[in-house]
Amino acid sequence: MAPLPPSTAPRPAAIPASGPAPRGWWRRNQIAITPWLFLAPGILFFAIYVLIPVFQSFNVSLYDWDGLGEAEYVGLANYEEMYWDDAFYTSLRNNVIWLVLYLLAIPMGLAIALFLNQTVAGIRIYKSLFFFPFVISQVVVGLVFSWFYDPSFGLLNVMLGWFGAGPINVLGDERWVTYGIIAAGLWPQTAYCMILYLTGLNAVDPEQIEAGRLDNAKGFRMLWHIILPQLRPATFIAFVVTIIGALRSFDLISIMTAGGPFGESRVLSFYMFEVALSEYGFRMGYGAAIAVVLFLIMLVFITYFLWSMYREERGR
Repeated sequence: MAPLPPSTAPRPAAIPASGPAPRGWWRRNQIAITPWLFLAPGILFFAIYVLIPVFQSFNVSLYDWDGLGEAEYVGLANYEEMYWDDAFYTSLRNNVIWLVLYLLAIPMGLAIALFLNQTVAGIRIYKSLFFFPFVISQVVVGLVFSWFYDPSFGLLNVMLGWFGAGPINVLGDERWVTYGIIAAGLWPQTAYCMILYLTGLNAVDPEQIEAGRLDNAKGFRMLWHIILPQLRPATFIAFVVTIIGALRSFDLISIMTAGGPFGESRVLSFYMFEVALSEYGFRMGYGAAIAVVLFLIMLVFITYFLWSMYREERGR
């Protein structure tokens, strides 16, 4: 048989190129996108219930509004009125006192955590007793301390009577009322800081402790140079939570004094509530202006701590 001409001869089948098949867009980016999909619901709720209301508060603070009728734009008039408002400065002063004294919860919580981090008989009972204030409501704490301070039957004045001292009306005296409420707030806040430090102490490296003992580090030197540096994450959280708690204190003041006597126990959060939602006339714009000032104060502290933590992480 004669061979076929070259133009009509069958060609061999093409051999497919070796190597992996091209991947789709999702398969190429799923590692980077998957975490954002998990974070998306939280980010959405945070934007709706935190970020958007913050900007709405800025907007409302520029209006004179009773919450129901038509809002009248007044610009910065609410902030100008705040500048001349003595009640605002009283609330701001009390917030500063809260901020300074509330920080005592951190060293007290650390001291209790160091005590409870020992292996002794009955330590679980002690832990339960110190943990108890954290799980009860702030309303209950306020009622308990109101009874404790009561000038007629309160335990405080009973103990003062043992030493021949007269009764003291802590919640009725403008000189002592703020300090009495802060003492009530320190009780559960110290328990919270104690829990943070107990968790941090469980992560302390025992090899560093042993190395410190070999170098004759004991007592305060061991605590300052070896234990506290390893407790920095717990200390950071304790500082942030304690500062926020001091600046937004409301429950105890509302339960124990309702801002009295003569408005001397007010703080910014309670004064904001008074001018916006109480007998002061539902001044939503002025209340929003107070809320803006309180938010900016919180933002300064939180930004400082976040920046400090970021610099520390970069330095490692």
